[in-house]
Amino acid sequence: MTVLVVASAVTSPPGRIRLDLVSSFLLVVPAMATAARRRLPLVVLCLATVCVLVYQLRGYPGVAPALTVMVALYTAVKGGHRLPAGSAVVVILVGGSANELASVDAGGLAPDVVQRWLLLIGWMVAACVAGELSRQRVVHLTHVEQRALDAERTREETARRRATEERLRIARDLHDSLTHSISLINLQASVAVHLAQKRAEPVPEALVTIQEASREALQELRATLKVMRTDDAPAGGGLDRLDRLVEGARRAGIPVTVTVTGRLRSLPAPVDRAAYRIVQEALTNVTRHAGPATASVRLRYGDDALAVHIDDDGLATGRAAAMPGAGLVGMRERVTALGGSLHAGHRDGGGFTVQATLPLERPSPALDGPPSQLERSS
Repeated sequence: MTVLVVASAVTSPPGRIRLDLVSSFLLVVPAMATAARRRLPLVVLCLATVCVLVYQLRGYPGVAPALTVMVALYTAVKGGHRLPAGSAVVVILVGGSANELASVDAGGLAPDVVQRWLLLIGWMVAACVAGELSRQRVVHLTHVEQRALDAERTREETARRRATEERLRIARDLHDSLTHSISLINLQASVAVHLAQKRAEPVPEALVTIQEASREALQELRATLKVMRTDDAPAGGGLDRLDRLVEGARRAGIPVTVTVTGRLRSLPAPVDRAAYRIVQEALTNVTRHAGPATASVRLRYGDDALAVHIDDDGLATGRAAAMPGAGLVGMRERVTALGGSLHAGHRDGGGFTVQATLPLERPSPALDGPPSQLERSS
């Protein structure tokens, strides 16, 4: 900017006074001050206006300082200072016109005075218009971005509301169908057990298993429905219920051995629930598909992960392992959501194995109690 202003002054037609030290000051200082125009727009505008007026009043050649004024006007209007910018234009117009009239000699005004000043005022007005257009563009872009953020927020709220409505609908359907059916199964099993005991007859083990399994299924279903309605994480529901799960499998005719190694610790709730569900699904598959079999459950508490192994010596084959059902798919989804790994497949010589590694979110303090290795067997 400084070089452009000085070059414009040097190449201008001669004025009443030749360029000197004062003119250099009037040219260089406002041009250099434009470097601070974004931080101090009004100060730069005032300095440029004063310098261009003094330059014209003294009669130096050309209107070179007007370049600095136009830059200052553009910046001021873009920053929203329209009134100071308009005042600067009026001051320059009035001051310059008064100076031209005061310097008129007997021959009248110079022929290019009107053209020169109209051109100067036109460029300054154009700078103001450009600044206003730039300001309006920034305001428009800000409004567009705000509308986009509002629309995104509205979409997210709508998605959450629809998800909540769908969750409530599923909860109602589950309550109306499964709860009634399981309650009826539990009631019939309880009545059959009561009648057998009343007649002093032996109660079939399968009937007791049905009674207790249906009771536990009702409890789990009610807890799940509560979570779906309130969106709160369920309390418990993890490995603290492993003993009851294993006992139910034993009553169903599957001998189960449970081995726990490592220092017992409190697990993160998602890991605790996932481990329990994996064992539950694996033992359910053993009961349904393995035929006469025994099963072993091994839990290994590591420093940064929980390893869960379930093996059986049933009738599973490679073909069965290649056709995973919804239970195995659900296992994999649970483990993947926690960032762990899962292997499920047939064993050499028969049987099936499920091996899951569940990373722990953070180290947990060890519980007081069992030693580093615990074994429980049937």
